[in-house]
Amino acid sequence: MDETITPYKLPDTENHSIFFVDIRIDPELEAKLHQHDAWELYYVTHGYGNRIAGDTVQPFSAGDVVLIPPGMQHRWEFVPDSADKSGHIRYLMIAFSDEFVVRCMNQFPELRNRMGDIKAPADALKYGSESSRTIRKTLEKMNGMDELDRLCEMLRLLPAIFCSTDYVSVGKPTRIERDVRRIQQISTYVMAHYVHPIALDDIAAEVGMNRSAFCSYFKRVKGMTFSEFVTQYRLNTACELLKHSEKQVTEICYMVGFNDLPHFVRVFTKAMAMPPLKYRKQFQ
Repeated sequence: MDETITPYKLPDTENHSIFFVDIRIDPELEAKLHQHDAWELYYVTHGYGNRIAGDTVQPFSAGDVVLIPPGMQHRWEFVPDSADKSGHIRYLMIAFSDEFVVRCMNQFPELRNRMGDIKAPADALKYGSESSRTIRKTLEKMNGMDELDRLCEMLRLLPAIFCSTDYVSVGKPTRIERDVRRIQQISTYVMAHYVHPIALDDIAAEVGMNRSAFCSYFKRVKGMTFSEFVTQYRLNTACELLKHSEKQVTEICYMVGFNDLPHFVRVFTKAMAMPPLKYRKQFQ
């Protein structure tokens, strides 16, 4: 597996919560080995070949539904002879971020109640016949919808993806990918809990480490302490609220997890080289 891995980001995330495509292309034009920071749900409607996912190479065929986790290297290599009469293979694919899942669960108690404390899988998953049937039907339905209707249908799809027990693992992360996935897991935890104090023991337990090992690991991988990382996330969230809302600085301070306004202003000013109100005026 010495092929170059191409990283890329999903397009236009400012204006779209999810990314849906119905692809009909020459098999030679399908993406080479690549990775990105989003979940990828992939339904093969025509064609067959070999799939690379993490440390595993396996054959695939039409009808397969596979979930690729964020950060995992993968490639769908279609056999040219599997194309249809027009020379095309076809698949439906939907991609979405961890942040999208977290925000949906925070915003909609009904979804949170359905999904409960489900742990996001680290492996690539191939769904069995029952789950595949449900997911295929939903993706085909979404294909004929506009963006808003797709988003509504996505709320129905999330439990089918993450609560299913009808699957097999078809790829485990490599060592480097395990680091990427663990940091993704830490980031997701921070997104869900940044409003409140986050204890080091709690986040360490979340990723299966003790406090000391976690602190050393995080500093090595991210180049900053976990406390600095949380503060950075809180400040970034505060910036978005200052730019896109009319909430008072005091309210924003508490919304992003600071419990003392003067401290928030000092930290913000040091990081952004200006106080919150001046920062907001730039965007008015």
